[in-house]
Amino acid sequence: MPVSLLARIRRGVEKEGLRATADGRLADTPHPAALGSALTHPCITTDFSEAQLELITGVHERIEDCIGELREIHQVVYRNIGDEMLWGASMPCSLPDDDHIPIGQYGRSNVGRAKTVYRMGLSHRYGRRMQTISGIHYNFSLPDRVWPLLQRSDGNDGDPRDYRDNAFFSLIRNFRRHTWLLLYLFGASPAVCRSFVEGREHALEPLADATLYLPHATSLRMGPLGYQSDAQRSLTVSYNSLRSYASSIRSALLEPYPAYEAIGVRDEAGRYRQLATTLLQIENEFYGTIRPKRRINPGERPLHALADRGVEYVEVRCIDVDPFSPIGIDAGMMRFLDIFLLHCLLSESPPDDPEDIARVARNQHRTAQYGREPGELLIRGDGKVLLVDWAAELLAECEPIAAALDFAHSTGAYGEALTAARAALADPAKTPSARVLKRMASDHGNAFKSFALAQSQRHRDALLRARVSPDVLERYRTMAKESLATQRSIEHGDNETFESFLERYLSPDSLGVPLD
Repeated sequence: MPVSLLARIRRGVEKEGLRATADGRLADTPHPAALGSALTHPCITTDFSEAQLELITGVHERIEDCIGELREIHQVVYRNIGDEMLWGASMPCSLPDDDHIPIGQYGRSNVGRAKTVYRMGLSHRYGRRMQTISGIHYNFSLPDRVWPLLQRSDGNDGDPRDYRDNAFFSLIRNFRRHTWLLLYLFGASPAVCRSFVEGREHALEPLADATLYLPHATSLRMGPLGYQSDAQRSLTVSYNSLRSYASSIRSALLEPYPAYEAIGVRDEAGRYRQLATTLLQIENEFYGTIRPKRRINPGERPLHALADRGVEYVEVRCIDVDPFSPIGIDAGMMRFLDIFLLHCLLSESPPDDPEDIARVARNQHRTAQYGREPGELLIRGDGKVLLVDWAAELLAECEPIAAALDFAHSTGAYGEALTAARAALADPAKTPSARVLKRMASDHGNAFKSFALAQSQRHRDALLRARVSPDVLERYRTMAKESLATQRSIEHGDNETFESFLERYLSPDSLGVPLD
């Protein structure tokens, strides 16, 4: 790959965060009208809960521009949420009873109602507490000109789109095998509020009155207490090709699942409980550390877009919110992600199989719960290897990629990101998860809520102090007004019943022609 094209990597960030009150409780207020429509605003929406903001940047070739836009969105949000703050951690603040966690509302249109019913389905299937976990999604793609060059260098004379799709799935397979490294380096959720696990079985240890933890955990968010599902564990998804991936997801979208059939689509009063009784209501319900993605057209299903036009980018979903950053992520982390993703793309990537998929899950959970424990072993092939030894090998293989990126950008920042990763491997105390526990112990009596609340307040104050130009504020005011007008237009334009809309949207035909 020509080094000059490495300067054209494209990335974007989606950052989730709960709105919290000044004393660290989940906000019970509606999505602020000053932020526009959660249904149609391009940069500010909600995730599962009405109190869970999702802030979305555009696509950027320069990391500095991406960071700048994310900071700008945060500054605008803080000027429109009164005394509330964004909770500065992945694991949630103090939560009310499950039924009192508010589900996202998106208006009276068919598409808006469907989004709320989908979230209602999630609440019945997994519980609302699990859905309040927040994270960082990092979207990564390469310039279109890269793919023909890579194809020729591989001696491949097949269809260019097939080559691109296969290359992305090669990246995904390697990413999944090595996700544990990112959990070790960037996991920042070693402790939780007791309210999060109320009524659930767990293996956490008490640390303070309302705090539970594991002493060597890196990311409880990515472990068994996080986005996990017994139902989805029954679904073995192969990432060997777009065909195998799409076939697995399509089956999960169409085949009824007994436990969800028992829930039913509607209750006795006719109110919707979920969109469907299938294992997945829609594609987004499938949890994973990384997803193949394609921008969709209005009303189009994501699987249809992938089958029709192929993979456009990947969405990395395993990154915790950094509680030491006002915006949850920093440039150093983004640079390491670029290095890591390029390593996944350019390295040999054998096909996966059920045994490989099981090893991936086991290594992820071991690192999430025990990653900083001295002597921690991971499964590689038919044997076991020390986590630190395998990580050192991967970081060594990343060195020429970091050097190439530094050359392309006329900087030394990528090498510095790799050096920081090596330092955290050599000394686990430098990892975010260890730093969280250290700060909790030194300043907050080992209480997670007190730590996260203090960080959230600190970030709020810093973002409010920073100047924002009147032009920026006016641009976001205009975006908010336009998004509300667009929502009203969608609502006025609906010309079919909700039942008819759902039947059409959820039909097998909406998924496109099966690839197999």
